[in-house]
Amino acid sequence: MLANYHKISTKFWLNKVVFLVWIIIIILQVEISSSSSAEDAKILLKFKKSLLNTNALNNWDTSIPPCTNRTRNWVGVLCKKGTLFGLQLENMNLKGNIDINSLLQLSSLRTISVMNNSFEGPLPEINKLTRLRSAYFSYNNFSGDINDDAFEGMVVLNKVHLANNSFTGNVPKSLANLPKLLEVTLENNEFYGVVPNFKSTGLKLFNVSNNYFDGQIPRFLSNMNSSAYLGNPGLCGHPLPQCKQSIHKNSLSMVLIIVITVALLLFMTVIFILLTKYRSPKYGAGKKITARDIETAPHEKAKLKQSNGHDTYPNNQARALERATSYKKSDNGKLCFLRNDRQKFEMQDLLKASAEVLGSGSFGSSYKAAIMGGPTFVVKRFRQMNNVGKEEFQELIRKLGRLRHPNLLPLVAFFHKRDEKLIISDFVENGSLASHLHGRHTPDQPGLRWSMRLKIIKGVARGLAYLYRELPELSLPHGHLKSSNVLLDEKFEPLLSDYAFVPLINKEHGEQVMAAYKSPEFTQTNAVTKKTDVWCLGILILEILTGKFPANYLKHGKGGNDELAIWVDSVVKEEWSSEMFDMEMRASRSCKGEMLKLLKIGMWCCEWNEDKRWSLRDAVEKIEELKEMDDDNLADFPSGRSYSARSFSSDSSYSRIASITTEQVV
Repeated sequence: MLANYHKISTKFWLNKVVFLVWIIIIILQVEISSSSSAEDAKILLKFKKSLLNTNALNNWDTSIPPCTNRTRNWVGVLCKKGTLFGLQLENMNLKGNIDINSLLQLSSLRTISVMNNSFEGPLPEINKLTRLRSAYFSYNNFSGDINDDAFEGMVVLNKVHLANNSFTGNVPKSLANLPKLLEVTLENNEFYGVVPNFKSTGLKLFNVSNNYFDGQIPRFLSNMNSSAYLGNPGLCGHPLPQCKQSIHKNSLSMVLIIVITVALLLFMTVIFILLTKYRSPKYGAGKKITARDIETAPHEKAKLKQSNGHDTYPNNQARALERATSYKKSDNGKLCFLRNDRQKFEMQDLLKASAEVLGSGSFGSSYKAAIMGGPTFVVKRFRQMNNVGKEEFQELIRKLGRLRHPNLLPLVAFFHKRDEKLIISDFVENGSLASHLHGRHTPDQPGLRWSMRLKIIKGVARGLAYLYRELPELSLPHGHLKSSNVLLDEKFEPLLSDYAFVPLINKEHGEQVMAAYKSPEFTQTNAVTKKTDVWCLGILILEILTGKFPANYLKHGKGGNDELAIWVDSVVKEEWSSEMFDMEMRASRSCKGEMLKLLKIGMWCCEWNEDKRWSLRDAVEKIEELKEMDDDNLADFPSGRSYSARSFSSDSSYSRIASITTEQVV
């Protein structure tokens, strides 16, 4: 019995010791967790400093820890057992830099998502986060090539989402070599080259649609749905149509001989032409047109083309129209013509046409296509035009096709498929207004003089007024009015292009790139009106007069500050100088008064306060009154109204302009 007592006593004290140890461990864990949480808070606040537009993160405050047990106290922070597990910073309109070095200090970080924000520039150095399991960077403005080693060492990474950005180049080898990938989304970018053979055998989600990939789909990836590959003109193989059969071996040698011979002849011909051209006194080193004021941006990476001023993109130069739509040849789709005064042709004729890439702009790629034995057209392939169904799409396009005005670019035909939208219009040899304003000029190709610019702005105003009359049901009869969408014919008569597409363009994409959504009213209230097109007209007038490109047009998302209007306003109010006008206008002294009048019109049109902004009717009336020569005074403008591009103060910029004399401008 005594032995039993000792056993019970020993067991009692042993249980008590175990219980005390357990309590101590819990206390230590809580203290460690509390200490870790406090350290994480400091790291996150340091990380926040690298970001812009952080209103959504206002509750990040050291007064409360980011995580408590399984509860998250900070918005965008994911917690697991009281420890920070991930960051989910989605739909917050965040900008700035993603401070990877700060995130590196979060030892428990396993997932990060910054989807649906406004981050720009190259992909951050996420390969420093070697313990990361998932990375979501889709729906931003990231751009540029991704380095081959961008995912080196990330052996546990299983989810990579980079869709809907502007990435270029080949898929990095380090991504294809990751062993545990489950999800990869790369759609709606500008990747090119072949689709690599991914090392992971567990891929469940894979999408590379709407890029510029070519070649055969790897066998291992052929079990994916065909939608994962659509929009890549050069891809072939299951689940897409089979690749063309290779040439029979017996005839290979003969074909090689023929190809080499033809290539040598073409090479010699090109050399002869170039030598002849360079020796010509009409050709000079300064003939090349380059961008002057337009900066690189994900959706406006234009380099002004030497031959005709159209935008061109170096990486896509070799991708012709036939290649871009070759996977559609089996569809037997029909072109729908909108005009009876243009030569009709079949889709196959278009695919066989001699084609040249003009660029890849806000909505998709553009091609110059010369129909064999016929005229030359521009074919625009729209990648973001799925906002309405087929019937509504055709109804609006046919209505636009019936429009007739000397200052509108005519729509000739269209092609509609679920994943393919083509709109065909006349080719305008003289290029865009942007190329003439911002290209380098030579003595035999001078900049636009004042009379030409006045003619252009009058034509733009007339074309816009016509759209207002014919499309009263649209809140944005144009919606994308800017200098690159004003083409100039051989007589320098302006032709508006890309008009009235707002109802067709995917709403989210349109709000990122279209000119109307850079306006003050959309920035403030997420709303646009018919005066929004007037604001675009005002910015265009200021661009024509100053020769400066509106910098906010180069950015994705809301317009932010309309820097051009602010700059003009500041010059007028504080440091007036005639140097604000583009010196390439070559205007005489007698033109300066009319230039001032147009400047005032432009400022009234891009007035920040929409209620004070002129209507299109008022603007067109005043523009029509302008003359090439100044033969009257400035008193014909309405009195009693004040102007301020941002309503910064009660000072009247209008009054400041009205007091400027022609002598001061000269």
